[in-house]
Amino acid sequence: MKSLRVVYMGTPEFAVAPLGSLLMNGYNVLSVVTSPDKPAGRGLAVKKSAVKLFAESSYLPVLQPEDLRSPVFIERLHRLQADVFVVVAFRMLPREVWTIPTMGTINLHASLLPQYRGAAPINHVIINGETTTGVTTFLIDDKTDTGNILLRQEVPVFPFETASDLHDKLMKHGAR
Repeated sequence: MKSLRVVYMGTPEFAVAPLGSLLMNGYNVLSVVTSPDKPAGRGLAVKKSAVKLFAESSYLPVLQPEDLRSPVFIERLHRLQADVFVVVAFRMLPREVWTIPTMGTINLHASLLPQYRGAAPINHVIINGETTTGVTTFLIDDKTDTGNILLRQEVPVFPFETASDLHDKLMKHGAR
């Protein structure tokens, strides 16, 4: 399995540990796709995503498409000849992207699907006072967070945990 040709897609800090785990376990990560750099903060200095910073420090090529449907971007993905795309905390992928790899596109989601599909699952777990959550990996399909589930791992939520605490705990579980 480690000879698989992987393209990794993610942007925020939550997606850094899973990328690091793939690299530490010897997977062949061909390239990283992340959001374009954008102005942030009081001085509106251009800021790189957490995943881009990590990818650059790991000497991985980085793609930052403005438009995921761009023919130039799609052609670049085809040329990589990836076996699988791994997606963690990234944008909705159009069909013409997630169908490229021969083995499919796997997404890591920060909830026990089908519960808390879509954005902000960690916040919703805390807001709703859940006592259990987890991470789910699944194959991407045409709908949001509905593909065939590959693995679910339950994680307890303790009464004192904040969304930030739970974020970090789920990131570590997801990386495994």
